[in-house]
This record gives sequence, C-alpha cells and structure tokens, in this order.
Amino acid sequence: MFAAERRQLILEMVRANGAVSLRELARVVQTSEVTVRRDVRALEAEGLLDRRHGGAVLPGGFTRESGFPQKSHLSTAEKTAIADLAAGLVGEGEAIVVGAGTTTQELARRLARVPGLTVVTNSLLVAQALAHANRVEVVMTGGTLRGTNYALVGSGAEQSLQGLRVSRAFLSGSGLTAERGLSTSNMLSASVDRALVQAAAEVVVLADHTKLGADTMFQTVPTELITRLVTDEPPLHDERAAAELQSLADQGVEITVAGPGADASGGEGPPPGRQPRRDMPLPGQRRTQNGGLGPQLRSASTLADVPGERGARVADLRRR
Repeated sequence: MFAAERRQLILEMVRANGAVSLRELARVVQTSEVTVRRDVRALEAEGLLDRRHGGAVLPGGFTRESGFPQKSHLSTAEKTAIADLAAGLVGEGEAIVVGAGTTTQELARRLARVPGLTVVTNSLLVAQALAHANRVEVVMTGGTLRGTNYALVGSGAEQSLQGLRVSRAFLSGSGLTAERGLSTSNMLSASVDRALVQAAAEVVVLADHTKLGADTMFQTVPTELITRLVTDEPPLHDERAAAELQSLADQGVEITVAGPGADASGGEGPPPGRQPRRDMPLPGQRRTQNGGLGPQLRSASTLADVPGERGARVADLRRR
C-alpha cells in the first residue's frame, strides 16, 4: 500500500470512529506502528487529525462519541484483559452498579460466574450479558433508551438510583485525564454516570490506554472520586500515557495494569500460573536527598487476596 493510500485509510478510520489506537491502525493497514505513527504525524501537520496517547482523534481537542458498532471493534484484546482483572475485584454476595460501555459489557460476561451477586445497571448490553446467570440478580434503572450505546438515560434513570447504596461502581467513558478525571461526549450519559457514582462507596474506572489523556466534553467522575483504574499496559514508546498514569497515582488513584499474557479467550480468566501483566516502568520518578526514589508507583498487592480471583497477579500501583 502506498503512503497516500495508507493515510487516506487512516483518516477514514478516525473520522468513522472518533478515536483509534496506533495498534489498531497498524493492524488494519497491515504495517508497523512506527510507520503508522509517521503517517499520523503527517496528517496532523495538515490539520486533518490530532495525535493522542497511543492513537489519533478527530481535530479540535475534544473527541466525539462513537456508536456501539464502531466501539465494539476497537481495542478488543485490551478490553478483554481489563475485564478479566476487574472481575477479580468482585466477591460473592456483593451489590454493585455497572455503567454502560463495551468494556463494562465484557466485565458483565465474567460476572455471570459470581454467586449471589446483585448488579444494578442502566445498560441493556450489561443486562443481556447477565440474563442467563442463575445466581446473579439484575436490577435495571428506568429511563429513556439511547440507541447509540443501548443505555437508559434521562430523569427516569437518575431518579431510580436515588437512595441506592452499593459497594462499588464500575464505569467506563470516552476519556480520562489526571486533571479532569473521567469524561464522556454525551450530556445525558454523563448525568446518569454521576448518579451511579453517588450510589457507590468506591468507584472503579475501566479504560484502555487509548483513553488516557483524551478529554471530552462532560466530566462524569472527578479524579478525587476515582478509587481505582483498571487499564492495559501502554506501548513502550508511549511515555505520555505512562506519565498520565503517574499523575493519576500521585493523586491517590490505585492503578491495576494488565500486561502481555492476559487472557483473551472470552471470559474464563487467566489459567493458574499465568501472569496477566508485568510491572511497567514509568517516567517522572525523582531522587530524594537520601538517594531514594520520590513519589512513584509501586507494587503493593495481588488480586489473589480478593474474592473471585484465581491466583492471578496484578500490580496495584499507588502513591506511597
């Protein structure tokens, strides 16, 4: 494929999806990420798109929301790895809320195996994934159906969440920055997500590395309310994404990173003994006067101690 043909295809993908990772672009145009990165720089110089952490977005600073058919085909391996690890945080008999999104849909498929679980959701996709789980109770909010992401939104959804209290909320979104937290491109979706957050004692954000550094119109969860981020490992060259993770950790967000080797088989979780991640070196660590490292990310625990996880190790990266 000639360079002009590659760049035209890249541009069409970004216009269709709003945001696309370099990894996905390289797969579609059948070339290396190095070549795709060079093409993205050239298109950015022409003002046709903007570069973001490990990917490309529509120009103008704020990415628009893609529909479900487009998002369901993006970063599928990463979403699977994230869902595998997030499911290990949920124990038997818990009550949780799960927001709308393709990553939370993957999580729901794994939650079907957790006995005694109660899931409150505004997502038809999440409810569908749990519809045949014998030991899981699904509670749907009210509201008006938003067809682009199969979610219930509006005052009916928000009012049905009043007075609710659960242990955790699992949410995804269109962008995540240390400065603004989680954000989305739709006002109605953002309003319901904020109501879901109010119902939970802890907030767990599920976001693949392409969302890191992306900023969209409506804030849903400010950084100080995010308890934990479950994400995948950014490419080694993506120092900006690593720096964003460091900034989030500096603000007290616990970060769980799924690395190469995480299971992508569709929901059975990593086999015993397989390591679903590796520790990721992050920039920005400063030496203190006594020679030690200043604020940094460190491995603090494993999900083997959390009910529902079968011995898979992950790194909980948090501020000292």
